[in-house]
Amino acid sequence: MKRKAVVSIRECVACGCCVKVCPRKAISVPFGIYAEINQNLCVGCGKCSQECPASVICMEEVSHEAEKEMV
Repeated sequence: MKRKAVVSIRECVACGCCVKVCPRKAISVPFGIYAEINQNLCVGCGKCSQECPASVICMEEVSHEAEKEMV
């Protein structure tokens, strides 16, 4: 199974720290409201989760079948 980053949008403070560390440019903060992760670009490295000062990004396991649906 692969991992993918997931943001708790209700708690995200839109600081952009995750955007700066994402090696795949999979994260954006549209309209400065909360971070959004493009699951098709996310490789599950966990850098965003480690960098998030609010601890609102977690890494979740994604089954092979669920990963196919994302594409």
